[in-house]
Amino acid sequence: MKNKTHEADVAFIKALAEMLRDNDLTELQVKRDYGDDDSLNVRVSRQVAAVAAPVQVAVPAAAPAAAPVAAAAAPAAAAPAEDPASHPGAVPSPMVGTVYTQAEPGAPTFISVGSKVSEGDTLLIIEAMKTMNHIPAPKGGTVKRILVEDGAAVEFGTPLVIIE
Repeated sequence: MKNKTHEADVAFIKALAEMLRDNDLTELQVKRDYGDDDSLNVRVSRQVAAVAAPVQVAVPAAAPAAAPVAAAAAPAAAAPAEDPASHPGAVPSPMVGTVYTQAEPGAPTFISVGSKVSEGDTLLIIEAMKTMNHIPAPKGGTVKRILVEDGAAVEFGTPLVIIE
């Protein structure tokens, strides 16, 4: 019986890996309960090369304005400082979905750079599986950067906003 469960689990994990690839996802996490003391918790993830795209956009903008010697030093110095995910005030996406900066088309945006927010204020909405999920501010402060555009697709953990 144990061997059958093991074979079924392997097939299940392979199916998750195929789903990850076929749907162009970066991560899936599933918990399967078999009984009171028996469960399977699986996390399948992969790295995508598209993460480097924001860095490539920033480098050409800096290079023409600087001298060749300064341009060579600027990307190396700017790369660690510009990673918004490592910022202590970064608010990560709690889910995969589509970001909306306003409640409905034509309505004012929830936040803008320089806005003061309190803990629990709605920062953005993420639509996931036809459900609108309000993303609350985890702490009070001032919005320093908005890292996503209205209508953009986001992955789990993608930095959305920086609050200081």
